[in-house]
Amino acid sequence: MINIIFEPNILLAFLITVLMVLLYFLRIIKPQIARDQDIFFATIGLLYSSILVIHGWRLDPILLFSQVLINSILVPTCWENIRLRAIAYAFQKFKEEKNN
Repeated sequence: MINIIFEPNILLAFLITVLMVLLYFLRIIKPQIARDQDIFFATIGLLYSSILVIHGWRLDPILLFSQVLINSILVPTCWENIRLRAIAYAFQKFKEEKNN
């Protein structure tokens, strides 16, 4: 049975979907900091968000809160990882220019 109701699970799924699409487009926007495993993680994130949309109506409030907490830890960690990739790339480029 598929029962899609507009509840907080839809907002959480929409947020994760937007972030995973941005992770897909990272390869187009900044290919030097994109990694091959980003496609795998973005696909898993899109699958997770679709499960939240389809079966999120069955979540108890405490289970939904746990999903919110997990995502509030995961999203900043991913952001920091991508930012550190950009810093490492800039440092490597600076080091190569300095050596030449």
